Amino acid sequence: MVTEEHNQTSSALLQAVKVLCRPLISLLIAKGISYPQLREMLKALYVEVAQQDFAIDNKVPTDSRLYILTGVHRKDLRRLRESDQQDGSAAQATLGGAIVARWLGLYEYQDKNGEPRKLMRNDADGLPGFDQLVASVSKDVRPRAILDEWQRLGMVTMDNEGSISLNRRAFVPATDFPEQAFFLGRNVRDHIAACSYNIQQSGEPMLERSVYYGGLSPQSVQQLRELAQREGVSLLQKLNQQALQYQQQDKGQDNATERMRFGCYWFNENEALTGSSDK
Repeated sequence: MVTEEHNQTSSALLQAVKVLCRPLISLLIAKGISYPQLREMLKALYVEVAQQDFAIDNKVPTDSRLYILTGVHRKDLRRLRESDQQDGSAAQATLGGAIVARWLGLYEYQDKNGEPRKLMRNDADGLPGFDQLVASVSKDVRPRAILDEWQRLGMVTMDNEGSISLNRRAFVPATDFPEQAFFLGRNVRDHIAACSYNIQQSGEPMLERSVYYGGLSPQSVQQLRELAQREGVSLLQKLNQQALQYQQQDKGQDNATERMRFGCYWFNENEALTGSSDK
């Protein structure tokens, strides 16, 4: 009975993973990343997760236990455990996100309607400018360098008077693939982490919901998409403002060790052309 239940659980989980990985595999193939590359990365990731999440009494698992947990052959374990791959895009993407979050969320960078106001390079009329905004996040990077890069990516525009406007449709620049990939990893990771938590834990589940309907016309889908865009952006901005206030309020407290991420997403496709459904 136990073996049968285990097999059913494994089968259901692997089927779910197969479904969720289809768009990821399509993206990898489109970007020229082959199966051997993915296989090597997954092998290393299995070992990394086993070491970090399945240690007993805070002791690093032995090679024998790692082999039992992961199925990775012993001859590969030493090489994989000693490799140290760094994520070079993380620092820059996090910096850009923090600057945009402050521009959207702090009252001194907003107009009377609560929208991100146009900024001069430096203080003007007693209000902080773009340089002060960047410096409030990091003093290790020149504001001019951020401004030039954001102009290139279409994230901001500058008029003839030198005022800088945020392009709200370009929070994650469409032309900057490394930054898009950075947020792909972080956003989808936490979405899957919430699902995983809900499956494994018996306590209060984390919020993880969606609305699904098929059999809709393109016109109806467009109306629903506009509604989701409007309401979703509004909610995200409210949460951003509140989170910034709490972050400043909690700064320096010993228990200020938690992080959170809330997101919304939208997807639609023509079922007749793709042959896919929600089944």
